[in-house]
Amino acid sequence: MTAPIVAVIGGGQLARMLTGPATELGVTLRVLVETPDAPAAGGAHQVVVGLPGDADAVASVLDGATVVTWEHEHIPAAVFAAAAARGIPALPSQAALAHARDKIVMRSAMDALGLPNPEWREVDSVADVEAFLAEHGPAAILKTAMGGYDGKGVRVIRSAAEAADWIDAAAAGGPRLLIEEKVAFTRELSAQVARTASGDVVAYPVVESTQRDGICAEVIAPAPGLDPLLAAAAQGLAVTIAAELDVVGMLAVELFEVGGSIVINELAMRPHNSGHWSMDGAVTGQFEQHLRAVLGLPLGDVASTAAWTVMVNVLGGERRELATALAEVPDGGAKIHLYGKDVRPGRKVGHVNVSGAELTKTLTRARQAADIVRDGAPVAGTGPGGEA
Repeated sequence: MTAPIVAVIGGGQLARMLTGPATELGVTLRVLVETPDAPAAGGAHQVVVGLPGDADAVASVLDGATVVTWEHEHIPAAVFAAAAARGIPALPSQAALAHARDKIVMRSAMDALGLPNPEWREVDSVADVEAFLAEHGPAAILKTAMGGYDGKGVRVIRSAAEAADWIDAAAAGGPRLLIEEKVAFTRELSAQVARTASGDVVAYPVVESTQRDGICAEVIAPAPGLDPLLAAAAQGLAVTIAAELDVVGMLAVELFEVGGSIVINELAMRPHNSGHWSMDGAVTGQFEQHLRAVLGLPLGDVASTAAWTVMVNVLGGERRELATALAEVPDGGAKIHLYGKDVRPGRKVGHVNVSGAELTKTLTRARQAADIVRDGAPVAGTGPGGEA
């Protein structure tokens, strides 16, 4: 029997981390990478070099594929058309992916479903911004509808003048803009689910994520002290979104916790940074689960394997050869995942997972291991919320 071939558009670290689970499942992973040294190029079973807009490269990566899936949301319509012409399922679909690609489409859909959005509106003039600030100020969040990630395409504003350059750029053909109320949240949460085309769905434990400079810095699974009813509500919300938008694969719903309620922040229809903990802290990690979902295989168990798992991202620092850190991290159960990227300050180059029975100790070990990988020297860890 011929092994299924999963084609992946995008050659970054998310595609790279699909390789191990694909091998274990007996699946051939074929990846379209932008450059020969892209993170996924060193690990995928088959590699095609090219851009998603290159018809010949897309044809090569689709040739004989069982299914095609995505490492990111910015997939040209021609790729979906090429897959359809060959009878290859493209998952998640173009219609579903539009809600992760375009924040205006996403907010509109959440409103239509009666789900908890912040106050928001599309804006195309300084007057629109002034009106929104007058109603929902003194500060608000200005976003580009498309193209933003890791804090890019997001700006906190307190006056319409601070939006003028983006308004001008939008008028000149740049991304459309939306403005949102600045939610007074107590913390950020993430609810992840996996769903198959037949509608089978599983929900992971809800996690707490900490952002620094717009980039996910740490994730704690499960979210400490989260009311079980609110956790169930967050999981149910994610299940509803996956079903209503017909998402196939992994879906991450980023949330704000506001008092005793939750508000939707953003959606991602792929493996997500907030789910990296599951690679070592759940029976079935998100990367295996995504493959299972898009191939229509039985979904795996999502139970945690320890009381706590902490994920700490490693951003580029002093160390240039990260693999040398593997021998320096003390035995503390730290699982180190490197992305095969050139090190640059502030760039995501890997992450560390640590599981344990006690949260403060688990946090400390994870942070110390990440410090060693980044800079070669540990620093004292702290407890949840920065407390010693």
